[in-house]
Amino acid sequence: MNKGLLGFFLMFTALLVGALYYTNIIQAPFISALNNIKANYHSSTEFIQELIDKHFFQARHIEELNEKLKKYENSHLVLQQFTSEVNDFFTENNSTLKVDPRVELTRTLSYQKFGDLNRVWLEVDDYNASRVYGLVYQDLVAGIVISQEGRALGLLNRDIKSSYAVYIGQERAPGIAHGNSAEHLVVKFIPAWHHIKKGDEVITSGLDEIFFKGLKVGRVLSVTSSQGYQNAVIEPYYKANDPNYFHIIKKIK
Repeated sequence: MNKGLLGFFLMFTALLVGALYYTNIIQAPFISALNNIKANYHSSTEFIQELIDKHFFQARHIEELNEKLKKYENSHLVLQQFTSEVNDFFTENNSTLKVDPRVELTRTLSYQKFGDLNRVWLEVDDYNASRVYGLVYQDLVAGIVISQEGRALGLLNRDIKSSYAVYIGQERAPGIAHGNSAEHLVVKFIPAWHHIKKGDEVITSGLDEIFFKGLKVGRVLSVTSSQGYQNAVIEPYYKANDPNYFHIIKKIK
């Protein structure tokens, strides 16, 4: 390459660089292209990073769930062993008592009637229509299960026909809880000599053979007296926001 051609090439390069640096009209297409490349680069790297984070998060989450499942399975086996030993103890002492509770997962099929959110049809295997069952959501009392036309009908807490035996407060004051088709529950027939107050916790007594003893129902909002008994208005823990799955108590002992 001769000196003249080399000089021309250097001058052309200098002019081009200067034009790109000082002229907005020429700069604009190059800058736009570079910005698009940068945007695509950042979008791609963020997408890849999200995929990586999601993958490792799911892996960690699955690992945590597996650990919890192992603990639950271990607890279940321990409880089974405990139940077996208690039953053996009863047998050794010629007692007719046995501990053999049964709880099963049940699925909601539909509301019984459109607009009534307190009654749901349930899918229950081996259903005995002659009995009343307890309905639980996690460790919260959700209602009872009765037979309607030979099918399992769940009456949630607020239904007026949903009733079961409870204890109130530290004194374990007995009463009967039922719905009133409104926001709160009512506990009636509380003996007048028991001292109960606002904030006392309400739990199942287990004396009706529907629920285990100690399941959570709600808290006392107010107390009134009537005909030698006390009545309490209860704020229920279970709100029936997502009635898709429950546990049904098939057997308490």
